[in-house]
Amino acid sequence: MGQEILINVTPQETRVAVLEHGVAQELHIERSSSLGIVGNIYFGKVCRVLPGMQSAFVEIGMQRAAFLHAADVRECQFEGETEARPIQEVLHEGQLIIVQVIKEPIGTKGARLTTEVSIAGRFLVFLPHQTHIGVSQRIEDEDERDLLRNRLIGLLPDDRKGGFIIRTMSESATDAELLSDIAYLEKVWSKIQVDSKVATERSLIFYDLSLPRRVLRDIVNADTVSIRVDSKETHALMKEFAELYVVNAVKLLSHYQGKRPIFDFYNIEKEFELAFLRKVDLKSGGYLIFDQTEALTTVDVNTGSFVSGKSLSDTIFKTNLEAAQGIAQQLRLRNLGGIIIIDFIDMDEEEQREKVLEELNRALSIDRARTNVNGFTQLGLVEMTRKRTRESLAHLLCETCDVCSGRGEYKTAQTIAYEIMRELLRESRQFEAKEFKVIASPRVIELLQDEESQSLANLSDFINTRIVLQVDTQYPREVFDIVWS
Repeated sequence: MGQEILINVTPQETRVAVLEHGVAQELHIERSSSLGIVGNIYFGKVCRVLPGMQSAFVEIGMQRAAFLHAADVRECQFEGETEARPIQEVLHEGQLIIVQVIKEPIGTKGARLTTEVSIAGRFLVFLPHQTHIGVSQRIEDEDERDLLRNRLIGLLPDDRKGGFIIRTMSESATDAELLSDIAYLEKVWSKIQVDSKVATERSLIFYDLSLPRRVLRDIVNADTVSIRVDSKETHALMKEFAELYVVNAVKLLSHYQGKRPIFDFYNIEKEFELAFLRKVDLKSGGYLIFDQTEALTTVDVNTGSFVSGKSLSDTIFKTNLEAAQGIAQQLRLRNLGGIIIIDFIDMDEEEQREKVLEELNRALSIDRARTNVNGFTQLGLVEMTRKRTRESLAHLLCETCDVCSGRGEYKTAQTIAYEIMRELLRESRQFEAKEFKVIASPRVIELLQDEESQSLANLSDFINTRIVLQVDTQYPREVFDIVWS
Protein backbone atom coordinates (compact mmCIF):
# COMPACT_ATOMS: atom_id res chain seq x y z
CA MET A 1 0.00 0.00 0.00
CA GLY A 2 1.42 3.36 -1.07
CA GLN A 3 0.38 6.90 -0.27
CA GLU A 4 -3.30 7.64 0.39
CA ILE A 5 -4.78 11.12 0.64
CA LEU A 6 -8.04 11.84 2.49
CA ILE A 7 -9.79 15.20 2.18
CA ASN A 8 -12.58 16.31 4.53
CA VAL A 9 -14.45 19.46 3.46
CA THR A 10 -16.94 21.58 5.41
CA PRO A 11 -18.05 25.17 4.73
CA GLN A 12 -15.78 26.33 7.54
CA GLU A 13 -12.59 24.38 6.87
CA THR A 14 -10.80 21.84 4.74
CA ARG A 15 -8.68 19.11 6.34
CA VAL A 16 -6.22 16.82 4.59
CA ALA A 17 -4.57 13.66 5.91
CA VAL A 18 -1.67 12.01 4.08
CA LEU A 19 -1.23 8.32 4.89
CA GLU A 20 1.81 6.18 4.13
CA HIS A 21 1.14 2.43 4.35
CA GLY A 22 -2.02 3.17 6.31
CA VAL A 23 -0.32 5.39 8.90
CA ALA A 24 -1.00 9.14 9.05
CA GLN A 25 2.15 11.12 8.24
CA GLU A 26 0.87 14.64 7.53
CA LEU A 27 -2.15 16.68 8.62
CA HIS A 28 -3.10 19.93 6.88
CA ILE A 29 -5.91 22.33 7.67
CA GLU A 30 -7.17 25.47 5.97
CA ARG A 31 -10.01 27.57 7.38
CA SER A 32 -12.15 29.85 5.29
CA SER A 33 -11.80 32.55 7.96
CA SER A 34 -7.97 32.44 7.90
CA LEU A 35 -6.63 31.14 4.60
CA GLY A 36 -2.88 30.53 4.32
CA ILE A 37 -0.92 33.27 2.59
CA VAL A 38 2.43 31.64 1.72
CA GLY A 39 2.98 32.12 -2.02
CA ASN A 40 0.60 35.08 -2.21
CA ILE A 41 1.89 38.17 -4.01
CA TYR A 42 1.00 41.67 -2.76
CA PHE A 43 1.46 45.26 -3.86
CA GLY A 44 2.97 46.42 -0.59
CA LYS A 45 3.95 49.77 0.90
CA VAL A 46 7.20 50.18 2.85
CA CYS A 47 6.28 51.68 6.24
CA ARG A 48 9.67 51.52 7.95
CA VAL A 49 13.31 50.88 7.02
CA LEU A 50 15.75 49.73 9.74
CA PRO A 51 19.37 50.14 8.55
CA GLY A 52 20.73 48.70 11.81
CA MET A 53 18.88 45.43 11.20
CA GLN A 54 19.18 45.62 7.39
CA SER A 55 15.46 45.03 7.17
CA ALA A 56 12.17 46.77 6.49
CA PHE A 57 8.53 46.47 7.44
CA VAL A 58 5.98 46.40 4.64
CA GLU A 59 2.23 46.89 4.92
CA ILE A 60 0.34 44.36 2.80
CA GLY A 61 -3.17 44.91 4.16
CA MET A 62 -2.92 42.56 7.15
CA GLN A 63 -3.20 43.19 10.88
CA ARG A 64 0.58 43.28 11.33
CA ALA A 65 3.19 44.71 8.99
CA ALA A 66 5.25 42.03 7.24
CA PHE A 67 9.03 41.65 7.59
CA LEU A 68 11.48 42.00 4.69
CA HIS A 69 15.20 41.31 5.20
CA ALA A 70 17.92 42.65 2.91
CA ALA A 71 18.88 39.07 1.98
CA ASP A 72 15.41 38.69 0.45
CA VAL A 73 15.53 41.95 -1.51
CA ARG A 74 16.48 41.18 -5.11
CA GLU A 75 17.70 44.73 -5.75
CA CYS A 76 20.28 44.36 -2.95
CA GLN A 77 21.90 41.34 -4.60
CA PHE A 78 23.40 42.32 -7.97
CA GLU A 79 25.35 39.76 -9.98
CA GLY A 80 29.05 40.52 -10.13
CA GLU A 81 29.07 42.57 -6.94
CA THR A 82 31.01 41.10 -4.03
CA GLU A 83 28.94 42.85 -1.36
CA ALA A 84 25.21 43.36 -1.15
CA ARG A 85 23.89 46.91 -1.30
CA PRO A 86 22.55 48.32 1.99
CA ILE A 87 18.78 48.13 2.22
CA GLN A 88 18.47 51.89 2.87
CA GLU A 89 19.90 52.53 -0.62
CA VAL A 90 17.21 50.38 -2.21
CA LEU A 91 14.08 50.99 -0.12
CA HIS A 92 12.54 54.06 1.49
CA GLU A 93 9.40 54.75 3.50
CA GLY A 94 6.30 55.09 1.38
CA GLN A 95 7.77 53.10 -1.53
CA LEU A 96 5.40 50.69 -3.32
CA ILE A 97 6.89 47.28 -4.14
CA ILE A 98 5.74 43.84 -5.29
CA VAL A 99 6.44 41.25 -2.58
CA GLN A 100 5.68 37.58 -2.02
CA VAL A 101 5.02 35.84 1.30
CA ILE A 102 7.54 33.09 2.12
CA LYS A 103 6.53 32.50 5.77
CA GLU A 104 3.14 32.72 7.45
CA PRO A 105 2.71 35.06 10.44
CA ILE A 106 3.84 32.99 13.44
CA GLY A 107 2.93 33.98 16.99
CA THR A 108 3.58 37.70 17.41
CA LYS A 109 5.70 37.89 14.26
CA GLY A 110 4.32 39.19 10.98
CA ALA A 111 4.68 37.37 7.67
CA ARG A 112 8.13 37.19 6.07
CA LEU A 113 8.48 38.54 2.54
CA THR A 114 10.75 38.45 -0.46
CA THR A 115 10.94 40.55 -3.62
CA GLU A 116 12.33 37.52 -5.49
CA VAL A 117 9.02 36.27 -6.85
CA SER A 118 8.68 32.54 -7.57
CA ILE A 119 5.66 30.72 -8.96
CA ALA A 120 5.32 27.01 -8.27
CA GLY A 121 4.03 24.57 -10.83
CA ARG A 122 3.80 20.80 -10.53
CA PHE A 123 7.21 20.04 -12.01
CA LEU A 124 8.94 23.44 -12.06
CA VAL A 125 9.24 26.66 -10.10
CA PHE A 126 9.39 29.75 -12.30
CA LEU A 127 11.75 32.59 -11.29
CA PRO A 128 10.78 35.54 -13.52
CA HIS A 129 13.67 37.75 -12.34
CA GLN A 130 16.40 35.11 -12.69
CA THR A 131 18.12 33.41 -15.61
CA HIS A 132 19.68 30.26 -14.14
CA ILE A 133 18.30 26.71 -14.15
CA GLY A 134 18.45 25.15 -10.69
CA VAL A 135 17.64 21.66 -9.43
CA SER A 136 15.92 20.70 -6.17
CA GLN A 137 18.39 19.86 -3.40
CA ARG A 138 16.42 16.68 -2.72
CA ILE A 139 17.81 15.29 -5.99
CA GLU A 140 21.31 14.42 -4.75
CA ASP A 141 22.74 12.39 -7.63
CA GLU A 142 24.94 14.78 -9.67
CA ASP A 143 24.49 12.87 -12.92
CA GLU A 144 20.71 12.98 -12.51
CA ARG A 145 20.86 16.71 -11.75
CA ASP A 146 22.90 17.42 -14.89
CA LEU A 147 20.58 15.24 -16.98
CA LEU A 148 17.45 17.08 -15.78
CA ARG A 149 19.06 20.50 -16.24
CA ASN A 150 20.20 19.76 -19.79
CA ARG A 151 16.83 18.24 -20.66
CA LEU A 152 14.96 21.38 -19.55
CA ILE A 153 17.39 23.70 -21.34
CA GLY A 154 16.73 21.72 -24.52
CA LEU A 155 12.97 22.37 -24.18
CA LEU A 156 13.28 26.12 -23.56
CA PRO A 157 13.56 28.68 -26.39
CA ASP A 158 16.88 30.50 -26.81
CA ASP A 159 15.28 33.87 -26.10
CA ARG A 160 13.58 32.71 -22.89
CA LYS A 161 13.03 35.14 -20.05
CA GLY A 162 13.25 33.96 -16.47
CA GLY A 163 14.82 31.01 -14.71
CA PHE A 164 13.52 27.72 -13.34
CA ILE A 165 14.03 25.35 -10.44
CA ILE A 166 13.42 21.70 -11.32
CA ARG A 167 11.27 19.97 -8.67
CA THR A 168 11.70 16.33 -7.64
CA MET A 169 8.54 15.23 -9.48
CA SER A 170 10.22 16.27 -12.77
CA GLU A 171 12.18 13.01 -12.70
CA SER A 172 9.13 11.11 -13.97
CA ALA A 173 7.66 13.89 -16.15
CA THR A 174 7.42 13.67 -19.93
CA ASP A 175 8.57 16.46 -22.24
CA ALA A 176 4.93 17.31 -22.97
CA GLU A 177 4.18 17.66 -19.25
CA LEU A 178 7.19 19.92 -18.73
CA LEU A 179 6.21 22.13 -21.68
CA SER A 180 2.65 22.33 -20.33
CA ASP A 181 3.99 23.38 -16.92
CA ILE A 182 6.18 26.06 -18.53
CA ALA A 183 3.22 27.46 -20.47
CA TYR A 184 1.06 27.51 -17.32
CA LEU A 185 3.72 29.32 -15.25
CA GLU A 186 4.38 31.94 -17.94
CA LYS A 187 0.64 32.55 -18.28
CA VAL A 188 0.32 33.09 -14.50
CA TRP A 189 3.26 35.52 -14.50
CA SER A 190 1.76 37.50 -17.40
CA LYS A 191 -1.49 37.89 -15.49
CA ILE A 192 0.41 39.00 -12.37
CA GLN A 193 2.20 41.69 -14.38
CA VAL A 194 -1.10 42.97 -15.82
CA ASP A 195 -2.84 42.95 -12.42
CA SER A 196 0.07 44.74 -10.70
CA LYS A 197 -0.30 47.74 -13.03
CA VAL A 198 -3.85 48.42 -11.84
CA ALA A 199 -3.46 47.26 -8.23
CA THR A 200 -3.93 49.66 -5.33
CA GLU A 201 -1.39 49.83 -2.50
CA ARG A 202 -1.53 47.10 0.18
CA SER A 203 -3.62 44.85 -2.04
CA LEU A 204 -3.46 41.19 -3.08
CA ILE A 205 -2.25 40.62 -6.65
CA PHE A 206 -1.99 36.82 -6.77
CA TYR A 207 -3.51 34.18 -4.52
CA ASP A 208 -1.88 30.77 -4.43
CA LEU A 209 -3.98 27.65 -4.95
CA SER A 210 -6.49 26.44 -2.36
CA LEU A 211 -5.50 23.50 -0.17
CA PRO A 212 -7.19 20.77 -2.28
CA ARG A 213 -5.49 22.03 -5.45
CA ARG A 214 -2.14 22.38 -3.67
CA VAL A 215 -2.53 18.72 -2.71
CA LEU A 216 -2.65 17.82 -6.42
CA ARG A 217 0.25 20.10 -7.25
CA ASP A 218 2.60 19.42 -4.33
CA ILE A 219 1.72 16.15 -2.58
CA VAL A 220 0.51 13.69 -5.22
CA ASN A 221 3.42 11.62 -6.56
CA ALA A 222 4.21 8.30 -8.19
CA ASP A 223 3.52 6.47 -4.91
CA THR A 224 0.02 7.90 -4.51
CA VAL A 225 -2.63 5.19 -4.90
CA SER A 226 -5.83 7.07 -4.03
CA ILE A 227 -7.29 10.52 -3.30
CA ARG A 228 -10.65 10.39 -1.52
CA VAL A 229 -12.76 13.55 -1.14
CA ASP A 230 -15.99 13.68 0.85
CA SER A 231 -17.33 16.79 -0.96
CA LYS A 232 -18.97 16.45 -4.37
CA GLU A 233 -18.21 20.08 -5.28
CA THR A 234 -14.56 19.90 -4.21
CA HIS A 235 -14.16 16.58 -6.03
CA ALA A 236 -15.44 18.21 -9.24
CA LEU A 237 -13.10 21.21 -8.86
CA MET A 238 -10.11 18.94 -8.19
CA LYS A 239 -10.97 16.76 -11.18
CA GLU A 240 -11.20 19.84 -13.42
CA PHE A 241 -7.80 21.08 -12.19
CA ALA A 242 -6.23 17.62 -12.52
CA GLU A 243 -7.44 17.22 -16.11
CA LEU A 244 -5.59 20.41 -17.03
CA TYR A 245 -2.39 20.14 -14.97
CA VAL A 246 -2.10 16.74 -13.22
CA VAL A 247 -3.52 14.23 -15.67
CA ASN A 248 -2.11 11.20 -13.82
CA ALA A 249 -4.13 12.14 -10.72
CA VAL A 250 -7.53 12.02 -12.45
CA LYS A 251 -7.86 8.24 -12.13
CA LEU A 252 -6.85 8.42 -8.44
CA LEU A 253 -9.64 10.83 -7.49
CA SER A 254 -12.82 9.44 -5.99
CA HIS A 255 -15.84 10.89 -4.20
CA TYR A 256 -16.21 9.30 -0.75
CA GLN A 257 -19.92 8.69 -0.04
CA GLY A 258 -19.73 6.46 3.03
CA LYS A 259 -22.27 6.83 5.85
CA ARG A 260 -19.54 7.43 8.45
CA PRO A 261 -17.48 10.67 8.23
CA ILE A 262 -14.33 9.97 6.21
CA PHE A 263 -11.93 10.84 9.04
CA ASP A 264 -13.86 8.63 11.46
CA PHE A 265 -13.85 5.72 9.02
CA TYR A 266 -10.07 5.90 8.59
CA ASN A 267 -9.43 6.72 12.28
CA ILE A 268 -7.87 10.11 11.50
CA GLU A 269 -9.77 12.07 14.17
CA LYS A 270 -7.70 10.18 16.74
CA GLU A 271 -4.51 11.33 15.01
CA PHE A 272 -5.64 14.95 15.29
CA GLU A 273 -6.20 14.47 19.04
CA LEU A 274 -2.81 12.79 19.51
CA ALA A 275 -1.12 15.71 17.74
CA PHE A 276 -2.09 17.96 20.67
CA LEU A 277 -0.90 15.68 23.47
CA ARG A 278 2.33 16.37 25.31
CA LYS A 279 2.92 12.66 25.82
CA VAL A 280 2.98 10.22 22.90
CA ASP A 281 3.08 6.49 23.63
CA LEU A 282 5.24 4.16 21.55
CA LYS A 283 4.04 0.67 20.67
CA SER A 284 6.78 -0.96 22.74
CA GLY A 285 5.72 0.77 25.96
CA GLY A 286 8.16 3.66 25.79
CA TYR A 287 6.94 7.22 25.29
CA LEU A 288 7.90 10.67 24.00
CA ILE A 289 7.39 14.04 25.70
CA PHE A 290 7.02 17.11 23.43
CA ASP A 291 7.46 20.64 24.77
CA GLN A 292 7.07 23.52 22.32
CA THR A 293 8.47 26.93 23.31
CA GLU A 294 8.89 30.22 21.49
CA ALA A 295 12.53 29.49 20.61
CA LEU A 296 12.62 25.72 20.10
CA THR A 297 10.94 22.34 20.58
CA THR A 298 12.32 19.69 22.92
CA VAL A 299 11.61 15.95 22.70
CA ASP A 300 12.38 13.64 25.62
CA VAL A 301 12.58 9.86 25.09
CA ASN A 302 11.69 7.46 27.92
CA THR A 303 11.63 3.64 28.17
CA GLY A 304 8.40 3.62 30.17
CA SER A 305 7.20 0.03 30.63
CA PHE A 306 9.39 -1.40 27.85
CA VAL A 307 11.71 -4.04 29.32
CA SER A 308 12.26 -6.36 26.34
CA GLY A 309 15.83 -7.02 25.32
CA LYS A 310 18.88 -9.04 26.26
CA SER A 311 20.13 -6.32 28.59
CA LEU A 312 19.40 -2.76 29.75
CA SER A 313 21.64 -1.46 26.97
CA ASP A 314 19.64 -3.46 24.39
CA THR A 315 16.32 -2.17 25.78
CA ILE A 316 17.53 1.43 25.59
CA PHE A 317 18.81 0.94 22.03
CA LYS A 318 15.52 -0.57 20.79
CA THR A 319 13.51 2.21 22.47
CA ASN A 320 15.66 4.89 20.83
CA LEU A 321 15.29 3.25 17.40
CA GLU A 322 11.49 3.22 17.73
CA ALA A 323 11.56 6.77 19.10
CA ALA A 324 13.49 8.01 16.05
CA GLN A 325 10.64 6.81 13.81
CA GLY A 326 7.99 8.24 16.13
CA ILE A 327 9.70 11.62 16.39
CA ALA A 328 9.97 11.99 12.60
CA GLN A 329 6.27 11.15 12.23
CA GLN A 330 5.17 13.56 15.00
CA LEU A 331 7.23 16.42 13.56
CA ARG A 332 5.29 16.06 10.32
CA LEU A 333 1.89 15.57 11.98
CA ARG A 334 2.34 18.55 14.30
CA ASN A 335 4.20 20.60 11.66
CA LEU A 336 6.89 21.49 14.19
CA GLY A 337 9.70 23.63 12.78
CA GLY A 338 12.73 25.66 13.77
CA ILE A 339 15.26 24.29 16.26
CA ILE A 340 14.46 20.86 17.69
CA ILE A 341 16.42 19.27 20.56
CA ILE A 342 16.03 15.51 21.09
CA ASP A 343 17.06 13.87 24.37
CA PHE A 344 17.45 10.21 23.50
CA ILE A 345 18.09 7.79 26.36
CA ASP A 346 21.85 7.73 27.03
CA MET A 347 23.75 5.07 25.07
CA ASP A 348 27.30 4.04 25.92
CA GLU A 349 28.24 2.50 22.58
CA GLU A 350 29.17 4.80 19.68
CA GLU A 351 27.88 2.23 17.20
CA GLN A 352 24.41 2.38 18.75
CA ARG A 353 24.36 6.19 18.59
CA GLU A 354 25.30 6.07 14.90
CA LYS A 355 22.51 3.58 14.13
CA VAL A 356 19.95 5.75 15.95
CA LEU A 357 21.07 8.76 13.91
CA GLU A 358 20.83 6.69 10.71
CA GLU A 359 17.29 5.65 11.64
CA LEU A 360 16.32 9.25 12.40
CA ASN A 361 17.70 10.47 9.06
CA ARG A 362 15.97 7.62 7.24
CA ALA A 363 12.63 8.45 8.88
CA LEU A 364 13.08 12.14 8.05
CA SER A 365 13.97 11.45 4.41
CA ILE A 366 10.28 11.33 3.38
CA ASP A 367 9.60 14.72 4.97
CA ARG A 368 8.73 17.34 2.35
CA ALA A 369 10.05 20.08 4.65
CA ARG A 370 13.83 20.56 4.63
CA THR A 371 15.52 19.01 7.69
CA ASN A 372 19.08 19.01 8.96
CA VAL A 373 20.38 16.73 11.72
CA ASN A 374 23.60 17.87 13.39
CA GLY A 375 24.23 14.71 15.43
CA PHE A 376 24.90 14.20 19.13
CA THR A 377 26.34 17.03 21.23
CA GLN A 378 28.77 16.59 24.13
CA LEU A 379 25.76 16.46 26.44
CA GLY A 380 24.27 13.57 24.49
CA LEU A 381 21.51 15.63 22.85
CA VAL A 382 20.64 15.59 19.16
CA GLU A 383 20.28 18.98 17.52
CA MET A 384 18.28 19.31 14.33
CA THR A 385 16.30 21.88 12.38
CA ARG A 386 13.14 21.62 10.30
CA LYS A 387 12.04 24.37 7.92
CA ARG A 388 9.09 26.30 9.29
CA THR A 389 6.84 28.22 6.89
CA ARG A 390 3.55 28.16 8.81
CA GLU A 391 2.13 27.77 12.32
CA SER A 392 2.33 24.40 14.04
CA LEU A 393 -0.92 22.45 14.30
CA ALA A 394 -1.21 23.24 18.02
CA HIS A 395 -0.74 26.98 17.50
CA LEU A 396 -3.23 26.93 14.62
CA LEU A 397 -6.01 25.08 16.42
CA CYS A 398 -5.42 25.93 20.08
CA GLU A 399 -4.97 28.98 22.29
CA THR A 400 -3.21 29.68 25.57
CA CYS A 401 -4.97 28.25 28.64
CA ASP A 402 -6.78 30.93 30.66
CA VAL A 403 -6.03 29.08 33.90
CA CYS A 404 -2.29 28.50 33.64
CA SER A 405 -1.45 31.15 30.98
CA GLY A 406 0.46 28.59 28.94
CA ARG A 407 2.67 27.29 31.76
CA GLY A 408 1.16 23.83 31.59
CA GLU A 409 0.57 23.79 35.35
CA TYR A 410 -1.10 25.97 37.98
CA LYS A 411 -0.60 26.76 41.65
CA THR A 412 -1.96 24.51 44.37
CA ALA A 413 -4.88 25.61 46.55
CA GLN A 414 -2.49 25.84 49.49
CA THR A 415 -0.19 28.21 47.59
CA ILE A 416 -3.17 30.48 46.77
CA ALA A 417 -4.36 30.34 50.39
CA TYR A 418 -0.97 31.58 51.59
CA GLU A 419 -1.00 34.33 48.94
CA ILE A 420 -4.41 35.44 50.23
CA MET A 421 -3.14 35.64 53.82
CA ARG A 422 -0.11 37.68 52.76
CA GLU A 423 -2.38 40.04 50.80
CA LEU A 424 -4.70 40.40 53.83
CA LEU A 425 -1.74 41.39 55.98
CA ARG A 426 -0.56 43.87 53.33
CA GLU A 427 -3.97 45.50 52.94
CA SER A 428 -4.54 45.70 56.70
CA ARG A 429 -1.54 48.00 56.90
CA GLN A 430 -2.86 50.22 54.08
CA PHE A 431 -6.53 50.47 55.01
CA GLU A 432 -8.40 50.82 58.31
CA ALA A 433 -11.05 48.22 57.54
CA LYS A 434 -13.73 46.79 59.80
CA GLU A 435 -14.01 43.64 57.72
CA PHE A 436 -12.23 41.86 54.88
CA LYS A 437 -14.22 39.63 52.52
CA VAL A 438 -12.22 37.00 50.61
CA ILE A 439 -13.83 35.77 47.37
CA ALA A 440 -12.15 32.73 45.82
CA SER A 441 -12.70 29.35 44.17
CA PRO A 442 -14.42 26.52 46.11
CA ARG A 443 -11.22 24.53 46.62
CA VAL A 444 -9.31 27.51 48.07
CA ILE A 445 -12.18 28.54 50.38
CA GLU A 446 -12.57 24.94 51.53
CA LEU A 447 -8.87 24.83 52.44
CA LEU A 448 -9.09 28.12 54.38
CA GLN A 449 -12.12 26.84 56.31
CA ASP A 450 -10.56 23.48 57.09
CA GLU A 451 -6.80 22.88 57.13
CA GLU A 452 -5.82 26.56 57.36
CA SER A 453 -8.68 27.70 59.61
CA GLN A 454 -6.38 28.13 62.61
CA SER A 455 -3.86 30.15 60.58
CA LEU A 456 -6.67 32.39 59.31
CA ALA A 457 -8.01 32.88 62.85
CA ASN A 458 -4.54 33.82 64.08
CA LEU A 459 -4.20 36.34 61.24
CA SER A 460 -7.61 37.84 62.04
CA ASP A 461 -6.55 38.33 65.67
CA PHE A 462 -3.20 39.80 64.60
CA ILE A 463 -4.71 42.45 62.28
CA ASN A 464 -7.69 42.89 64.63
CA THR A 465 -10.14 42.67 61.70
CA ARG A 466 -12.92 40.22 60.91
CA ILE A 467 -12.32 38.00 57.86
CA VAL A 468 -15.27 36.62 55.89
CA LEU A 469 -14.98 33.89 53.24
CA GLN A 470 -17.19 33.66 50.15
CA VAL A 471 -17.18 30.98 47.44
CA ASP A 472 -17.53 31.88 43.76
CA THR A 473 -17.74 28.85 41.49
CA GLN A 474 -16.82 30.97 38.45
CA TYR A 475 -13.37 31.83 39.85
CA PRO A 476 -10.40 29.81 38.53
CA ARG A 477 -8.13 28.50 41.26
CA GLU A 478 -5.48 31.22 40.91
CA VAL A 479 -7.96 34.12 40.98
CA PHE A 480 -9.20 35.76 44.18
CA ASP A 481 -10.50 39.14 45.36
CA ILE A 482 -10.34 40.87 48.72
CA VAL A 483 -13.06 43.43 49.46
CA TRP A 484 -12.85 45.62 52.57
CA SER A 485 -15.41 47.72 54.33
